[in-house]
Amino acid sequence: MANGPISRADIAKRTGLSKQTISEVVRDLEQDGWLKPTGRTDGRPGRTAITYELDAAAGLAVSIDLGGTKIAAAICDLLGNIVAELKVPTDRRGGIHLVEQFCRTISDLNALAGTSSDSLRLIVLGTPGVLDPATGHIHAAPNIPGVEAINLRQLLSETLDIPVIIENDVNLAAEGERWRGHGIDVDNFAFVALGTGTGMGIIANGALLRGARGAAGEISYLPIGGDPFDPGGFNLGTFETAVGSMAMTRRYVGFGGRQGATVADLFNAFECGELSAVAAIEETARLTALAIAAIGATLDPELVIMGGSIGARPELVEAIRRYLPRCTPDPPRIEISHFGNRAALIGGMGIAVDHMHDDLFGVDLGEP
Repeated sequence: MANGPISRADIAKRTGLSKQTISEVVRDLEQDGWLKPTGRTDGRPGRTAITYELDAAAGLAVSIDLGGTKIAAAICDLLGNIVAELKVPTDRRGGIHLVEQFCRTISDLNALAGTSSDSLRLIVLGTPGVLDPATGHIHAAPNIPGVEAINLRQLLSETLDIPVIIENDVNLAAEGERWRGHGIDVDNFAFVALGTGTGMGIIANGALLRGARGAAGEISYLPIGGDPFDPGGFNLGTFETAVGSMAMTRRYVGFGGRQGATVADLFNAFECGELSAVAAIEETARLTALAIAAIGATLDPELVIMGGSIGARPELVEAIRRYLPRCTPDPPRIEISHFGNRAALIGGMGIAVDHMHDDLFGVDLGEP
C-alpha cells in the first residue's frame, strides 16, 4: 500500500491470505483511520473493485538530530514525507536542559505543521557518542555536556508520553543512505562523518553493525594521526584529535593561516589558492585516506560515503580519492552523502516509518 492504491483482491494475492481475512483487516484499518478508499480498479474484465491506500497523516513521527552546535528536527508522515522541519542552536548547558529544548522544538514543529503532540506516535533521536543498545545510555559524547549523566530516552519519553528510540547519529546517517540514498542497493558500505567530531556507521551484509558494546564504527579512536599511547587523546580519540574541525583550523594556523580562523574561513582560503589552506586540507585528506584504508582492510566495504560538515566537502573528498590508491591496493568507491548534513535526520525518519509500519502491519494475520 505504500507503493500506491491497491484492491483487497490484490492484497490477498500478494499475502496469500483469504479474501475474507483481508476484507476484515481492511475494514478494521479503514475504521481506525489507517486506510482510505481512493477509487476503483479499471482496465480489467469483470466488476471493478474499490482501491485503498495508506492515509499518510494517520501516522506521524519526529526525527531529531542532536549536534554539538545545532539541533535539526522534522515531523514525517507514514510514507516518509516531511511535514515540517527546522533547525535551532543546541542549548549549551546540555543535560536536562536538552529535554526541555526538545519539547519546545517539537511544539514549534507541531505549530508549523498544524498538528498536535497527540498525533505523534514515535520520536527517533540521533545523538553523538557511544550508545548502549540495551539501556539507551549515552557515553563518550564530549561535545554534549551532561548527556552522560541522565537517562535521556526515559526523561523525554515520560515528559511527552511518546515512545522514544535513541540511536547514534552516524548510524542513523548510514540508515538514511540505505533507505533513500547511495546505499539503497549496496549491502556493505560505511558512512564516515567528519565535522566537529568523527564517526562511522557500518552496514554489513545488509544490516547495521553495532559491535559488542554498541561502539562499532567509533573511528575517533583509530590510532592514526598522533600517538595513540598518549592518554591526552583518550577523550576525543587520536584520529578525531587529528582531523576534527579544531585540528583543521589549528593546522591551518600552523601552516601560516590567519589566527582565529574558522573551518569556513579555511575552505574560503582554499578556494582562493592560499597555500596554508591547501596544505591543511591535503594533510587532513591524507590522514582520512589512511583511516579508510584501515576500514577497507577490516570491513571490505563496496562503498564509503563521506558526510558531515567537513567530510562532505568536495575539495576534501577529491583529495582523499587521490591519496587512497597510494595507501591501499584496492580502494573502495567514495561518494559524498546524498543528503549532506541532513543524513541523520533522514535516517531517523526511515527508522520511524519502519516502526510505524511494523505497528500497523506487524501482526499475525493468520486464518480465522
